[in-house]
Amino acid sequence: MPNPKRRMSSSRRDKRRAHYKPEVPSISTCPQCGASKLPHRACPECGYYNGRKVISKM
Repeated sequence: MPNPKRRMSSSRRDKRRAHYKPEVPSISTCPQCGASKLPHRACPECGYYNGRKVISKM
């Protein structure tokens, strides 16, 4: 089996890992109730999406 002849520097190693960063989800506000929600999803507080009631909240 071939083995590396020299130790890989931490700079080269970290360049390979530079693409895996955790992302913070973007948050938008609901136009109906003003609660914070994920974009392109129904509001968990009032149940509205795109001006229509899609989830019945009791």
